[in-house]
Amino acid sequence: MKRLLPLVLCLAVGCSPSPAFQIEEATVSEIHAAFQGGTLTARALVEAYLERIEAYDDSLNAFIVLNPRALEDADRLDAEFQKTGVLRPMHGIPIVVKDNYDTEGLQTTAGSLALEGSAPPDDAYQVRVLKEAGAIVLGKTNMAEWAFSPYVTISSIDGTTRNPYDLSRVPAGSSGGTAAAVAANLGVLGLGTDTGNSIRGPSGHNALVGIRSTMGLTSRDGIVPLYLRNDIGGPMARTVEDAARVLEVIAGFDPADPITARSEGRTPESYLDALDTDALNGARIGVFRWYMRPDSTHPDILENTERAIADMQAAGAVLVDDFQIPGINLHDASIWCEVFRHDVDEYLRSRPEAPVQTLAEVLESGKYHPSIEGSLRYAVNWDQPPCPDLYEHPPNIAFREAVVQAMDTADVQAILYPTWSWPAREIGDLESPAGDNSQMLSPQSGLPAIQVPSGFTSEGLPTGITLVGRLFDEATLIGLAYSYEQKTQQRRPPPRSGAK
Repeated sequence: MKRLLPLVLCLAVGCSPSPAFQIEEATVSEIHAAFQGGTLTARALVEAYLERIEAYDDSLNAFIVLNPRALEDADRLDAEFQKTGVLRPMHGIPIVVKDNYDTEGLQTTAGSLALEGSAPPDDAYQVRVLKEAGAIVLGKTNMAEWAFSPYVTISSIDGTTRNPYDLSRVPAGSSGGTAAAVAANLGVLGLGTDTGNSIRGPSGHNALVGIRSTMGLTSRDGIVPLYLRNDIGGPMARTVEDAARVLEVIAGFDPADPITARSEGRTPESYLDALDTDALNGARIGVFRWYMRPDSTHPDILENTERAIADMQAAGAVLVDDFQIPGINLHDASIWCEVFRHDVDEYLRSRPEAPVQTLAEVLESGKYHPSIEGSLRYAVNWDQPPCPDLYEHPPNIAFREAVVQAMDTADVQAILYPTWSWPAREIGDLESPAGDNSQMLSPQSGLPAIQVPSGFTSEGLPTGITLVGRLFDEATLIGLAYSYEQKTQQRRPPPRSGAK
């Protein structure tokens, strides 16, 4: 990708559309205030982000394709605002979208060369409603191919994505492209997907807020599945408020995804009402030291998590320490179900324009990264029937009941633990501890979780904490995370000195 500006210059000046507005770390509310004040247009904003992408993405490799209609969309929204004086909820906001979301007329590959050049005829539900709310898709972001890896973001379609805080490190997977782009201010907001880790994990490694919502709160329609029964799509943002704004748009019933019927009558009037700086005062939070063992946790992450606990106590929270889930040893990875081949084949049948129509054809094509060949072969040869969803499968029901019973017994609103026990690995390192703490509590129960930045290691690598709550109680998690965020301000952008 040819640069428009030298990288260091672009980062230093922020590639701002005008001296009056700085896009680095800009929020939705700040952008909308600038629109209303006449100091910014959607076109100028999109142009500024495209400049940053051109200048910075050679180093990060976060994007697979850019949207050639982005400026056209911006012009249309500017004309609408000039005529009506009314801003839609996401009016003119440039977003980045993980490449496993269907995007009408824009290539969607799930990171696979086997789907190169294939563009769906319509948008995934979440993309559609965000567009209807005024969002502008800047482009599609790189991902771990077929969303296989929670640790690295590497694909046959686009290669390796790097962590903007240290270009020698991974951004985690599989939504690492979205995480790197949003963290580096190459878009305002992003969409990721999370089967076991992949919203919260990359958010943790990139100083972002990520929400894995309750199973059934948001539609999975038009998202390339990994394990549909565990898959969640949702926001990745630099602030809790902006993540809540995305959830506000995408939450709710979608007839194309029947599991969302469970959300009816269980969503608040507005998630933004939960943004209370004093939400921690009087809240009861369980400290889950199961994921904070000194012999298996990096000392900087232990220190940052302990500081987060102390900060919450100082804000008036009651910490139940050490919170325990009796019998958790009895619940293990065996409650995962191998449904990838079944789910992908079902999805590909919805894409008649795609050059491959089954996972077996993907394998036969040879168009995949060598690192995933074993996983592909295993999936193609799996011949067991798919499991029921998380609300019907007995092992998942038992696990969810165990977690909720422990919360009831301790009278806590949320469970706290470090998102990762170890910092981001170096690219190519598959041996050092990974420390992924995200695979169990939320994905196997269907309970919601939010990741929020908790600081940095001595090497400048981001750390984060996760809060897990009760079914459809995202508002409580948003309030607690917002209160913590506002009182500690742990997020900071990648250092300019790290640019190459």
